[in-house]
Amino acid sequence: MGNPRAMTPKQLRDVCLSFNGAGEEFPFPRNPDLSTFKVGGKIFAITALGAKPLSVSLKCEPDLAVRLRAEHAAIVGGYHLNKRHWNTVTLDTSLPHDMVRDMIEDSYDLIVAALPRLTRLKLDWPGAQAKA
Repeated sequence: MGNPRAMTPKQLRDVCLSFNGAGEEFPFPRNPDLSTFKVGGKIFAITALGAKPLSVSLKCEPDLAVRLRAEHAAIVGGYHLNKRHWNTVTLDTSLPHDMVRDMIEDSYDLIVAALPRLTRLKLDWPGAQAKA
């Protein structure tokens, strides 16, 4: 089912960087500890890796975002983000690591799906051929 311990900052960073073309940037001079994980220049995850408790904001399909918030106290509308499309997930022991990983992957996939076809092809993304 997943690890009963909360995900660590290193584990979160490793998952976010495990996807093709993913990179980490620190674009906010007023908040230099805020990490953004991007693909094709677009953000798919935002976190302050040193925060306690650790949380991450992730893009999500609107209907799924509402359902996840209703089912899990650790998932709320995106902090300082469009709450229709973003969730903020507190990485506590209530969420299994594989569930968090799946949410990160879904966020990555939503961003990649919106990228230009050539960019998707360069990433060798499975959906690159399907969406022209």
